[in-house]
Amino acid sequence: MAEPIEIKTDEITLGQFIKLANIVESGGMVKMFLQDYNIYVNGEQDQRRGRKLKIDDRVEVEEVGTFIVAKEN
Repeated sequence: MAEPIEIKTDEITLGQFIKLANIVESGGMVKMFLQDYNIYVNGEQDQRRGRKLKIDDRVEVEEVGTFIVAKEN
């Protein structure tokens, strides 16, 4: 089951999302993390930190888990 990660805006970058989901501790670690792990956005592999994620996008992180971008109430 996918874990919802709530955001306040309508979109977020993949790099910001990885930090928000507490997958890495700092923004500086995101670049290295993306080089070392496969990330799938809605079933398509994507390693770009700047990839825009929208509400209901599904993010699968190899060896970590699956997340859904959700709108904060």
